[in-house]
Amino acid sequence: MRNEKISWGSFFKIVLTIALPIAFQNFLSTTASMVDTIMIGSQGELSVAAVGICSQITSLFFSCYFGFASGGLLFFSQYWGAHNEKGINQAFGLALTCMLAVSLLFGGAAVANPEFILGIYTDKENIIAIGAPYIRIVGFAYPLQVIALIISFLLRSTERVKPPLISSILALITNFVLNWILIYGRFGMPRMGAAGAAVGTLVSGIVNVIVLLIFLLRDKQTVVLRLKDMFSWRDGFLKGYMGKCFPIIFNELFYGIGQMLINIVIGHQSESAIAAMAAFRVLEGFVFAFFAGLADASSVVVGKEVGSGRLMNGYQYMKKFAVLCPAITFCICMIGLLLNRPLLSLFGLGTEAMFFGKYMILIYLAAGTVRTCNYIMNSCYRAGGEAVFGTLLEIICLFTVSVPATWAAGMIWHLPFLAVFSFLYTDELIRLVFELWYTRSGKWIKPVTETGRAALPEFQAALRMKKGCLTGREL
Repeated sequence: MRNEKISWGSFFKIVLTIALPIAFQNFLSTTASMVDTIMIGSQGELSVAAVGICSQITSLFFSCYFGFASGGLLFFSQYWGAHNEKGINQAFGLALTCMLAVSLLFGGAAVANPEFILGIYTDKENIIAIGAPYIRIVGFAYPLQVIALIISFLLRSTERVKPPLISSILALITNFVLNWILIYGRFGMPRMGAAGAAVGTLVSGIVNVIVLLIFLLRDKQTVVLRLKDMFSWRDGFLKGYMGKCFPIIFNELFYGIGQMLINIVIGHQSESAIAAMAAFRVLEGFVFAFFAGLADASSVVVGKEVGSGRLMNGYQYMKKFAVLCPAITFCICMIGLLLNRPLLSLFGLGTEAMFFGKYMILIYLAAGTVRTCNYIMNSCYRAGGEAVFGTLLEIICLFTVSVPATWAAGMIWHLPFLAVFSFLYTDELIRLVFELWYTRSGKWIKPVTETGRAALPEFQAALRMKKGCLTGREL
């Protein structure tokens, strides 16, 4: 096993060449989905609140399919490190099949009965009336969303970071232009409001998938997709894939359910609070999109090192990402706090909603930084082959701390909105303590490739020797 001391200089080189393009692409992808909420701000608080509630439905959909995508990313990166093209094909085909099944289920429900779905989240009839046409149209874009994501993950894992970036830029431009035309009725088009924003989302999704497919199918040098390999899951591959993916799927699904319960509490607050929350979710989404992109990049880097047998390198990369990403998040949140008034004014919020938004950003300055650290570490656990520890810790903390505390504050005690909001992230500090310990232990490195497994005994022996020299500063 050949391992080297990873210096901060070499680490930042990886960040600049791989991590930042992925983070920026992820940021653009999320921005495209949030342009709707921003541009609908001129239509008033009710429209912002309606699109915000619809975004929560999309978030639940994301949670239900993202486990399959994360499992695919694990296999893509480790198989890429081991130069196993057939394994990459198998993982891609299986992940795509599972994700499309979920998208058809959610898309069908959104198209067939949007009023019922929105009624789960809020009791405000005027919000439901605005949101129903929007979510019905967006439901057609759900299959496109999963196709674009799994292709992006495949390209990123095989170190082709430019194509997803280009496709995201084109999709964002398409979404912005169509929103400007259809929301406000430019160039003789009807003034469609929220429904116009949904059309922009649908068409931009089509553009995104077409561009990604062109890049994927034209590149015959890196990884060639073959149908016979994509849907050939013999030799225990299906069992191995599901064994690794099931904890991740379980994690994402129950996290989505937990967030749905929290969103139901928010949906029963005042209309100003719902609108403020919709605006905050957009701003939070920008932060989350950037550090989630860094988390994807860390998964690619760590997974490749683990899959190729350089386990100590993967271990060192993980710890450096766990320091860098929270620091970046803190800086971004501080800038958001300083610029809270011009940022929140983009959404057409009233005085009370603006007041809520300012203090929500202040609370998130601390909570978001801790959350980032937890998210990065859990992503690297998965890339290293371990999905159970992070899953159990997140779900247990969510359902024993955050969800009951938020529900009690909002639905039983009827506390002021900002007090209710402050309970949303109460589980993060508890998770941080356990995840810092588990990261240092190195027990999360569990390779799925033969090369990686062969290097495991030597890594474990080296780690036992290294622990005697570690100081608290290294975590």
